[in-house]
Amino acid sequence: MSSISVVIPVYNAAQTVGALCDALQPVLDRIADNYEIILVDDGSKDTSASVIADLARTHSHVTAIELGRNYGQHNALLCGIRAARMSMIVTMDDDLQHPPTQIEVLLTAMGDNHDGAYGVPKKEQHGLMRNMASRLTKIALQGAIGVEAARNVSAFRLFRTNLRDAFDDFRSPSVSIDVLLTWATARFTSTRVEHQPRAIGESNYTLRKLVAHAFNLMTGFSALPLKFASIVGFGLTLFGIGILAFVLIRYFTLGTSVPGFAFLASIITIFSGAQLFALGIFGEYLARMHFRTLNRPVYHVREHQASDLPSDERKAASIVQARSGTNRH
Repeated sequence: MSSISVVIPVYNAAQTVGALCDALQPVLDRIADNYEIILVDDGSKDTSASVIADLARTHSHVTAIELGRNYGQHNALLCGIRAARMSMIVTMDDDLQHPPTQIEVLLTAMGDNHDGAYGVPKKEQHGLMRNMASRLTKIALQGAIGVEAARNVSAFRLFRTNLRDAFDDFRSPSVSIDVLLTWATARFTSTRVEHQPRAIGESNYTLRKLVAHAFNLMTGFSALPLKFASIVGFGLTLFGIGILAFVLIRYFTLGTSVPGFAFLASIITIFSGAQLFALGIFGEYLARMHFRTLNRPVYHVREHQASDLPSDERKAASIVQARSGTNRH
């Protein structure tokens, strides 16, 4: 038995978040000595913020945090993780696709030999394009963190709370929880879990958002694009030397040069395109450095609706928020 904080980023989930809390409570009563459910509203357009505030008022184990605007799933997760007070943290989606009963499966898989465990769906519930984008994201993640476990990451995670000490001072607005966790440990495992089809509405994690997240992983936490640009530049340099050698050999052996404007134009286009591509990658890294110098917040808390806590625990929660660089209203 252990103490568990369940962190759930909420976005347009007014119809499901209440049912999720109701499903979590009996499971956590059975498997945990103590627990809390932290709901972080990520700038929802529906009534999710008021729904989770009501849940916090009526459920002693629920804490509701409303962010000032939509920052993204991982930013909202980071906010909830920093507010967690138990020894273990579970993260899960707000759409009931992660059955609460599977938390015990993650606990068993992690055991004492690992610091984190991922719940991998036994069967993907998304369409072909969404699944392909998800695999692209995992490939990008593996390139960013360099561990094989990246291929098995999911939003259904369990990890030890003390891992967050490794990224306590992280301030970049581009966040990847999976990358940040690897700053503390590489002892991850994964296990197959049940994954239910979405009962209400459609997934908020669209194909566009997944591709954007993959790009963020590649440029925000890895130098692979820069290395790729170098390889492309080196390859095209060799290609240019080869073309030059071909032209010179043809001229000295046959006495003629390579005819045709199209040939010359295509060579110029290749090299110009490669240069612009490399400049674009360099520009992306420079832009990220520029945004870091602006000290943009990772998130901003509009309202914090906590359950009834003893005064010392309420003070501890306030300290966590102060360290996160957010404002409370």
